[in-house]
This record gives sequence, structure tokens and C-alpha cells, in this order.
Amino acid sequence: MGVKLGVLALQGNVSEHVRGFRRALIDTGVADGVVLSVRRSADLSDLSGIAIPGGESTTISRLIQKNGLYEPLVNFEGGIFATCAGMVLLATTVDDARVKTLGLMDMTVLRNAFGRQKESFEADIQIKGIDQPYHAFFIRAPVATKAGNGVEVLSRIDAGIVAVRKGQHIALSFHPELGTDLRLHRMFLEGLGIGE
Repeated sequence: MGVKLGVLALQGNVSEHVRGFRRALIDTGVADGVVLSVRRSADLSDLSGIAIPGGESTTISRLIQKNGLYEPLVNFEGGIFATCAGMVLLATTVDDARVKTLGLMDMTVLRNAFGRQKESFEADIQIKGIDQPYHAFFIRAPVATKAGNGVEVLSRIDAGIVAVRKGQHIALSFHPELGTDLRLHRMFLEGLGIGE
């Protein structure tokens, strides 16, 4: 059986993540890899990794609980690639009590750190482990204000920390699935031992 990845398909940029990881698997020489939509705990079976996409963190948090996915995600043994709202959900502390986080990364996150949709922006940022700047899309983006035990900061801008890694997990405040640059996808896959 080939590599299996999943995308949490409750709300947010699901199809963009599915396409991004399909391209990344092919790009790393994994021709028989599949990317599946995850809506129930049974869908997590045999996955090497899962993406938690951007969207509305309060809604995704509520749907995770409603669909019985909270404990299975907390106990998931593969890697998690979390973007925007996904970064909020991986944190231990968030500035909104409506969000029940998974608490998988010791960090404090501010939701919507830059304000409303109209304050969304693009920027070329430096990311540890990537030699050339990465063009990032920040859409109602969060930032981490503190990274604690075992959390490696991969990138920060003036407003705060925008990329972190812990073990097999990567959390980003921006949206790599909206561009064509696969370097962060490849970094995640390499952390799972996938690819050439």
C-alpha cells in the first residue's frame, strides 16, 4: 500500500490542501500516494499525516467535537500540517475561549492577529531550513506570541511567530496551499520519512 495522507474536511481550504499534497507526493517521487478527505475518526486509519486547513477556527473546533474527532486527533500518531486556523487548533493557549484546542504544541496564539479580511497580505519571508525566501499568503492570520517546550521557531515577522515545528508537526499562520511553492509540503513529508 502506498503513502496515505489526509485533509481534515470539516470546513476551510480542503480541496486546495488535497491538490497541494497530491502535487507534493508526485514531486517527491511517491507515485502511488493518495490524499483522502477526513470527516470521521475511522478516516484517520493508516494515515502517515494529516493537514488541518485554514478556515474559521471556532467552527472547525466545534465540528471536531461534534464529529467525535477530538480524542483521535489528540492521539494521532502521524504528523500534522496545520495552516492558519490549524495553527490555532494545535496551540495550548488561544485568545478565544470558544476554541477548544488540541494542545499539541506548547505555544500561545492570537487569532486574527492582523485584523479583518481587508488586512490580509502577502509577504516574502525567511524560513529556517529553506534557502530562498518563501512567498506567504496571510489571510485573517494568527501569530504565535510564545513558543514553549520543544517547539522550534521556523519563521517570525514583526508581528510574531508565523511558522513552528515540533517533531512531525508543522504549524503555519499562512496558506501554503494557495501558492505553487511546495517546499514546506516537502519539508513536512521529509519529517515523516516520505520521499526521495
